[in-house]
Amino acid sequence: MPRLVSKKSNGNNSGALGFEATLWATADKLRGNLDAAEYKQVVLGLIFLKYISDAFEEKHAALAQDKSSDPEDRDEYTADNIFWVNKIARWSYLQGRAKQPTIGKDLDDAMVAVEKDNPTLKGVLPKDYARPHLDKQNLGGVIDLVSTIGLGDKQSRSKDIIGRVYEYFLSEFASAEGKKGGQFYTPRCVVQLLVEMLLPAPACAPPAGKPCSSRQAGAPYKGRVFDPCCGSGGMFVQSEKFVEAHGGRIGDINVLGHESNPTTWRLARMNLAIRGIEGNLGLEPADSFQRDLHKDLKADYILANPPFNMSDWGGERLREDVRWKFGVPPTGNANFAWMQHFIHHLSPTGTAGFVLANGSMSSMQSGEGDIRRAIIEADLVDCMVALPGQLFYSTQIPVCLWFLARDKSGKSIPSPRVRGEGQGEGKFRDRRRHVLFIDARKLGTLVDRVHRELTDDDIAKTADTYHAWRGDLPASGRQAGKGAGKYKDTPGFCKSVTLEEIARHGHVLTPGRYVGAEEAEDDGEPFAQKMKRLTAKLDEQFAESARLEKTIRRNLKGLGYA
Repeated sequence: MPRLVSKKSNGNNSGALGFEATLWATADKLRGNLDAAEYKQVVLGLIFLKYISDAFEEKHAALAQDKSSDPEDRDEYTADNIFWVNKIARWSYLQGRAKQPTIGKDLDDAMVAVEKDNPTLKGVLPKDYARPHLDKQNLGGVIDLVSTIGLGDKQSRSKDIIGRVYEYFLSEFASAEGKKGGQFYTPRCVVQLLVEMLLPAPACAPPAGKPCSSRQAGAPYKGRVFDPCCGSGGMFVQSEKFVEAHGGRIGDINVLGHESNPTTWRLARMNLAIRGIEGNLGLEPADSFQRDLHKDLKADYILANPPFNMSDWGGERLREDVRWKFGVPPTGNANFAWMQHFIHHLSPTGTAGFVLANGSMSSMQSGEGDIRRAIIEADLVDCMVALPGQLFYSTQIPVCLWFLARDKSGKSIPSPRVRGEGQGEGKFRDRRRHVLFIDARKLGTLVDRVHRELTDDDIAKTADTYHAWRGDLPASGRQAGKGAGKYKDTPGFCKSVTLEEIARHGHVLTPGRYVGAEEAEDDGEPFAQKMKRLTAKLDEQFAESARLEKTIRRNLKGLGYA
C-alpha cells in the first residue's frame, strides 16, 4: 500500500517547496471573490512582468555603471535577448503605486506597453486588471507578494527561481480548478518520465544541479521537439532541462508547438519566455486537426498529452485526410486521430512519446482495433507503459504511455548521442518486431488523499529499463564507458514481446497481459516444512475459533437469548 506523505515532504518532483508553497498560500488568501480560472491570469501575468522587469533592471544597473554605455539604449537589451521594458512597466514603478486605486489601469497600461515594445509578445499578456470586480486592495497585496520573488543577489533573481514559482503556481491552479484546470497542465512527474524515456540516455548521472562534463555527456542533444497540444508548455521546459543537465545548451533543441485554447496558448508563451526558450507556437492559437500550423514539419521527437477520449474534434470534416494512413479514426473519439497525427509529423528516424487513456490499448469499437493492429504490424510501437492511477488533476481515467519509433533497426537515431563500448556511435540496438511492455501501476507515492506522484526513483527505474532494452544505457546504469545496457525481463514489471505473440493476443497492448505475475519472495524455508508449519497454525486457529464460539453461546444463554 503506497504511503501517504505531505506535499512538502515529498522531495522528488516538486522541487524545494518551501517558499513556493508559502507564496501560494498567501496568494490564495488574496483571491477574494475570483475563481481560480480568473485569478490565475492575474497572478501569472504579474509573475511574468516581474521576471522581465528584473532582467531589464539588472541590465539597466550594469549599463549605468559603464560610462561608455547608455542604459536607455534599447539595442543594448535586445542584443542580450532581454525584453525592453518601458518606464511605466518597470516593477519598481508599479510596486510604488500598488496601494493606489488606479493600480488596475496602471497594470493594463504596463502590459500594453510591453507588448508594443516587444512584438514577439503581441497578444500574449493579460490586460484586464482594471475590471471592476477585481478588488484593487487585494491586487496591491498580490503585487507586494510577487515583489518578494527573486530578492537578493543575481543568482536568486535568475529565471529558474521565477520559473519554479510559475510552474508551481500552474500546478496549484490546475488542482484548484479540477478538471478544467487539468486541461492545460500535465503533472510534472509524467512530463519528466516522458522526457527521460524519449531522449537518449546520458552517459552519466550528474549530481543534483550540476551537468555532466562534455566528456561524459558525449555529443550534444539536438533536434526538433514538437507538441501539437502543448498546453502550458511543460513538455518543452522539461526537455530543455534535460538537455542542459546532460551537457547540452538551451537552444540546442528546436521546440515547436500547437495549442487551440487562447488562454492556455498565452500561458505557454509566457512560460517559455520566462525560461528563455525560443519556441514556435504559431502566431495564434489554432486547432491541430482543422488548421495545422506546422503542416510540413517532420519532428525528431514528439511529446504530447492530448485530451483524453476527445469526442468533439471535427472528425466528420476530415474523412479523407492524408494523415489517416492506418485507418480513418472514429468521429466519436480522437485517440487514434491524435496518434496518426503524431506519426504523420515524425521524421524518418523520429520517435514519439505520448499519454493516452488505457482504452487505446485494447478498444475494438468503431474500427479502433483495426487501426491499432495496422500500427503494430507496421512495427511502429516501441514501448508501452501502464501508469498508476491518481496522477492527473483532471481525470481519474487510467492512462498509459505510448512510445513509437519510425526506425527500430538500430542503424540510426534522431540525434547524436554518447559513445559506448561495443556500440557504434549514434546507434540503438536492433529492436525490430519486438515491443517492450512495462507495468508501472504499483509505482508512485500519494501526496494527498486524491493525488499521486512518481518519485525520482520510480522515473529512473522505468526510464532505465527502457534505455537498457533500447540499447542506449551503459551496463552499469548511468556510468560512462561500460558498453550497452543489459536488459532482462522482470516478472510483474517488464517483458520484451514479439509481434507474433502480440498478434496471438488480438493486438491488445495492455502491459499486464504480458509481464505476468511478480515472483513471490523466497524466504528459504522448504515447501514441505512451510506447509506443515502453516497447517499446524491453522489447526490452532480453528481450535481457538471453536473455543470462542462456545464462550459466546454460553454468555448469550445466560442472558436468555439462546
